[in-house]
Amino acid sequence: MISSISEVTQLWDRSLKRIEEQLGEKQLFDSFFASSYIYEIRGNTIVVVVNSALAKSLINSKYKDLVSGVVNEITQSNFQLDFVLEQEIKNQENNQSVSIPVKKQQYFQDASLNTNLTFENFVVGQFNREASQASLLIASNPGKMFNPLFIHSHSGLGKTHLLHAIGNYIIKEKNPNAKILYINANDFVEEYIKYVRGEKESQSLKDFFKTVDVLLLDDVQFLANRIQTQEMFFYIYTDMINRGKQIVITSDRQPNELEKLEERLVTRFTQGLVVRIDEPDQNTCVEILRKKIESNGLDINNFDENVLYFYADKFSKNVRELEGALNRLMFVVVSMKKTDKITMDVAVDAVSNLVGGKQLATQLNEQKIINVVADYYNLTASQLTGKIRTGQIALARHIAMYLIRITLDIPLKKIGDMFGGKDHTTVMSGISKVDKELKTNESLKEAVAELQKRLKA
Repeated sequence: MISSISEVTQLWDRSLKRIEEQLGEKQLFDSFFASSYIYEIRGNTIVVVVNSALAKSLINSKYKDLVSGVVNEITQSNFQLDFVLEQEIKNQENNQSVSIPVKKQQYFQDASLNTNLTFENFVVGQFNREASQASLLIASNPGKMFNPLFIHSHSGLGKTHLLHAIGNYIIKEKNPNAKILYINANDFVEEYIKYVRGEKESQSLKDFFKTVDVLLLDDVQFLANRIQTQEMFFYIYTDMINRGKQIVITSDRQPNELEKLEERLVTRFTQGLVVRIDEPDQNTCVEILRKKIESNGLDINNFDENVLYFYADKFSKNVRELEGALNRLMFVVVSMKKTDKITMDVAVDAVSNLVGGKQLATQLNEQKIINVVADYYNLTASQLTGKIRTGQIALARHIAMYLIRITLDIPLKKIGDMFGGKDHTTVMSGISKVDKELKTNESLKEAVAELQKRLKA
């Protein structure tokens, strides 16, 4: 008598192997049988879930006797087989007296997609546009275009978000029945070790991956130095590619910089499409903050604009740190300060433990000068640091550069970075114009004096 989950799982694994042998058509087996599983045993009936209505119809009309014969030969019993869809299971009232539920998979049982990470809430800028476009293209045509898609960048710039976005898009827009597996390379290492030790019951790791339609593998660099694990991954990778299954891989470096990884793997990573995510620009960071604030149900109007630009400037090298800083601010505002208006003082205090005191003061003053000058000339900070060159804006921009230079003695290159990446010669020219004009232009003298007074307030 079959009385445990492991016995049921072993029964179906053995049955599938014999069915594949007797069919003699690998493509047919992969399409209609490979992802099937026993849902339960009701008395003398085995309920088998298949992946589509077409599979159910085909098996019932042409292969039911073959499957029944295989199962009954293995069990030395006379079971009846009932082929159903998952949706039918959900709609069915289960009132049978004997029922043995079966786990759908033995490997990566905790793996899942984060449904909150989608293309809709992924902020696109120049720094990540290519990776975003490639990911959406892959999600729209899984297995049919660039395979694999290899995305590399420093930590915290959105690679993981794109992996989940691809999986969520495929399930929502393309194929709700597709089996999407998102894992970290460390997860693969752990499952492989358990497999080698024999801690998994009956199902081989290779066979498990034959049921996967899309593999989303994060941080492939963690496979380095693991020779046997790499051999297993190479087999799985090659098999999935050959069967037209989509693979998307991320790493903290480009393929040819992956040390201690087999050359044959590195070579195959480059056979699809390799894209890079760079560090975000300040304006994109501000947009990321705006979206996160709105997604948390907060009113963006309660945040001083200079707060967003200050955070964007301080944490622009890492989107994860940027969001973490904002989370810290929201925690302080809600739990400690309990204020509706988020000013620069509140914002600085919230992240004071995340940045150095002297460095924080310097960066605060940089942004403060920009904000004070922008306010004096009825501009926004983004207009002042942007690329518009009209007379009034250009003058205000040069004055801001001048004040930053004489007040904080910051290198010209850094000042240029604050103003949209201008080179040091452009900055020097702007500062020199102001310095020269101050000798003869009384109205400019008055304006600069007033600005310096406001900065000291």
